[in-house]
Parts: sequence; structure tokens; C-alpha cells
Amino acid sequence: MPTLKARPRLPGVREVQFEGFLFHAPDTKHVLETQEWQGTFRIEFHNGSYSDDDIVDVFTQRLTEPFNIYRNVFIPVGLYHWTRHQLTYGTPLNRRFTMRFFERFGSYYNGSLNEARVRWSYHANERLSFDFSQQWNKFQLPVPGGNFSVLFGGFQTNYSFSRFLMLTALVQVNTANNQAFTGTVRLRWNYRPDSDLYIIYTAGQRFASLETNAPQYYQNSLTAKLTYSWRP
Repeated sequence: MPTLKARPRLPGVREVQFEGFLFHAPDTKHVLETQEWQGTFRIEFHNGSYSDDDIVDVFTQRLTEPFNIYRNVFIPVGLYHWTRHQLTYGTPLNRRFTMRFFERFGSYYNGSLNEARVRWSYHANERLSFDFSQQWNKFQLPVPGGNFSVLFGGFQTNYSFSRFLMLTALVQVNTANNQAFTGTVRLRWNYRPDSDLYIIYTAGQRFASLETNAPQYYQNSLTAKLTYSWRP
């Protein structure tokens, strides 16, 4: 995986980076099963913002049995080739309000797939912060039922009573599931260095997957986890 880094004399630019890799995986009979090669460009700015972009990401995959990608949508057996591209940008992390944008697009199993993500964080003060994330996947596949969209989203609130005690509440939505919402509340107490007590309550879907043939459970669970370090 060759990597080339440089620090050009450009206004506001701290570093640029080029990276590439090749993954080739034949089976025991030397028949190609999976292959991927990628070229990536990254740039970091002096103010802390960045961009992470896949110039090209080329896949080859052989399916020996139908792939259940979503509910009753199946990708037939065959050898598939597709090419994808990615654009990412993140604002400086030392601001009270930060955002990250992600877009990946291109061909996918003889069709196309567009993935768009956005995440923002807001630090109201030293104790309270909020995080919101959303991902939208739009599939256009040449199979029955192959045109569909899936939405993932989450909203999280974090409150620090002190640097040793923190409360987090998270609500998530996944439209791939029949009942799309899940809620989690987590209390973390750092009672000594490298030692924590977690108390976690979760209600909602336990399994989140695009596949309908996988089991989906509704749960109400209360979990406690204790870690202890003898040599903090």
C-alpha cells in the first residue's frame, strides 16, 4: 500500500497525501472471488478542516449464491464489476459547531448506489453537547424491487456531571426495519483511573440490517458493566 505525503507551500494547506492499495483474493482453485483497488487523495488544512476523497475504488466480486441485499431483493449469481467514488469534508474540530459531509456514488452490482451522510456536533458548554447524524442510501439495481432507499439517523445528547460521571442518551432510526426506532441511555462512572462502571438501558429494535430474513427483535434491556484496572 504505497503512500506519498507532501507539505506544499499553498495558503492554508498543511499536508496532502496520496495513497493506493490492491486487494486480490482468489479461492483455493485460484478462481477470483474478490478484488479491490483504490486511489485516495487527502488534504489537511491549518485550521483543522480536512477532505478525504477516493478518486476511484474498483471492485470485482463473484457471487456463488443469490445475495439478499434488502428485504425481498436478491442479487443473482454471477461475476460483478463496479466502480465508486467518494468525497468527504470536515470542518475544524476546535469550533463549538462542527459538521462532516460524506458522498459516495457510482456503479454497484450492475446498477448504482448513492450514499450521502451528514453529521453535526454542537457543544453548548463544557458539560452539554449534541450530535446528529443521517445517512441516505439510494439503490437502483436491475432486479425486481431494486429501486429503493434506506435511511439511517441518530440524535445523541451528552451531559458531563463531572469529568468522572457522564450521561448519554441516543435515539436511532433505521427504515430497513419494520419498527424503526431504538433508544439507549448510558451512564458512565470513572471511579478510579482506567476503571469504569457502565449502566445501559435500551428499548427498541435489537437487530438492524438491510436483510429481511435475519431475525428482528424488540427489546427492553438493562445492562451493567464493571471494569477494574489493577495497575492504573
